[in-house]
Amino acid sequence: MDCFVNEDLTPQCLKSILQTLAEGLFLVDNNGTIRFCNDSLKELTGKSTEEIIGKNCCTLMKEVCNPPPDCSLFSKGEIINKECQIIHKSGKLIPVLKNARILKDTQGKILGAVETITDISVLRKAEIRLQQLEQNSKKNRLGEIVGKSHVMQELYYLIELASASNATILVTGETGTGKELAAQAIHNHSSRKNGPFVKLNCSALPENLLESELFGHARGSFTGAINDKPGRFEAADGGTLFLDEIGELSPLIQVKLLRFLQEKEFERVGENNTRKTDVRIIAATHRNLRKMVQNGEFREDLYYRLKVFVVNIPPLRERKEDIGLLTDHFICRFNKETDKSIHGLTHDAAVTMMDYCWPGNIRELENAIEHAFVTCQDKLIDIFDLPLEIRKVELRKNICNSSSQDSFTTAEKQSLYPPRHHIISDNELLEVFKECNGNQSETARRLGIDRTTVWRRIKKITKTV
Repeated sequence: MDCFVNEDLTPQCLKSILQTLAEGLFLVDNNGTIRFCNDSLKELTGKSTEEIIGKNCCTLMKEVCNPPPDCSLFSKGEIINKECQIIHKSGKLIPVLKNARILKDTQGKILGAVETITDISVLRKAEIRLQQLEQNSKKNRLGEIVGKSHVMQELYYLIELASASNATILVTGETGTGKELAAQAIHNHSSRKNGPFVKLNCSALPENLLESELFGHARGSFTGAINDKPGRFEAADGGTLFLDEIGELSPLIQVKLLRFLQEKEFERVGENNTRKTDVRIIAATHRNLRKMVQNGEFREDLYYRLKVFVVNIPPLRERKEDIGLLTDHFICRFNKETDKSIHGLTHDAAVTMMDYCWPGNIRELENAIEHAFVTCQDKLIDIFDLPLEIRKVELRKNICNSSSQDSFTTAEKQSLYPPRHHIISDNELLEVFKECNGNQSETARRLGIDRTTVWRRIKKITKTV
């Protein structure tokens, strides 16, 4: 072939090969002057051959470089995968990877160097997009809690506040809203995260067994107590004890729990030895403890000991914009568990899900998706794959009209939890704040919101100004 002369490439053949490279390539002499460039480099820089040939190689790069002999390439002999930026003719900076190696003659004299430039702008855009998705994902969930709605963003903020404190926390919300997940998130983001997270459902055991489970018992304290046994308080030392369904405690256990909250000490069943343990209490209930106090069913002093900081989990019907995100979350999980490949919902199924009132909240939604995984034979969950009470209009209406959706009245909610601050604009808040001469308590009273909400929002506003 004409390209080969005595098994060596001819200059014309070599030039043709260099022009086929997708990477930008140029050759420089030992003074750093560009003597050759391929078409890919011209396309990458937006410059013509005349605008490149004869110029110093440093003019291509944004980074400051020294011409030979002080150039790092000529002192090191090569450059491998160095990230830098070249300057496009338009002034735009393009991220690239540069590789280079010096060229020598047969006597070892340096003749110049060959450099290749690989455009990595697509890769950088992908990385930025991935970071944005990760940031959005962080905004859309906290631990195992999933939600992007405004009420969920406020919940995340409350959890962050609770995590930064060592105070007793009361988590409230309807059945199935995810109170245990909130408690776990508080623990995982607190200074106790490396300690144990011990759970106990207070409604699952009768009084005598619950007392033993909580505080432990001494050998011989009751029939079957053949050994000393530590309770959940001791097991949670250095960590968090989560007491679910706290409203189901008997009067006796209420007294003993109150003693621990006040004095940080307790006694095992059948033992007179007073013990201490470093435990943070997070309690949860779906019941209205305030009403229970009024009815004499719950100790008032214990109620106020528990109600140091309240985290209320909103029901699903108040955050329906999260249904799609939650559905995707459960579909992804059940796909992994069942080896199926379901992609989502049909339009009719999605509309039906949005029309339902979800009295069982997140737990009911999870069960509905799991039910659909049993019946669905296609890639999309259709309306007939959903449980009967969700897809049948008559049943759906009866459930949503007859079920008691909330255990708290509006007045009780306002007394327990401050109204959400997104109703009040920043301008309105600042006007009232100025009228009150910077008094946060008076501002909160006039606007009907909590003082900490005023403090937080004022701090946020002043940061952005």
